[in-house]
Amino acid sequence: MSHRTALRHNRHARKAAAAMIIAVAALGLTACQDGETDSSSSPSASASAPQSPAPTANDQDQGQDQAKDTAKGTPRKPGMRCTNQIDYAGDTRDNATINSIGNDTGYCPPIQKEETSKGTLRKGDMKCTDQINYAGDHRDNATINSIGNDTGYCPPIEK
Repeated sequence: MSHRTALRHNRHARKAAAAMIIAVAALGLTACQDGETDSSSSPSASASAPQSPAPTANDQDQGQDQAKDTAKGTPRKPGMRCTNQIDYAGDTRDNATINSIGNDTGYCPPIQKEETSKGTLRKGDMKCTDQINYAGDHRDNATINSIGNDTGYCPPIEK
């Protein structure tokens, strides 16, 4: 077999392998759509993202505490996951935790952003600018108060 023929066969093999991978990925992504209960595909045949480690007893206790605290969220629509109902982009929790809270309480939890671990817990309906003296902060009061409204935490003072 000539060198040119060998290269042509190799190229076809790579294209066939790439096509196979694309086909498997497409089947995996479309096999189990939300709301479909009669899907005949098996979970082991679908493509999936890496799994997080199994939760410990302490993690489960924290999850139950979070579930009790989030009954104030948005009511979960029947048969719908919270992560499909609300855009949780930027939330610090994984989708499984968010959906578990929704299943346990019937309410989709409020979004928790990275900033919620920083700052001071907002008191009731009090504005952050009434709770903390932001003199010297470069942001206007509306920006500071909207962060407090969105996250439940008054942001740290920025100079």
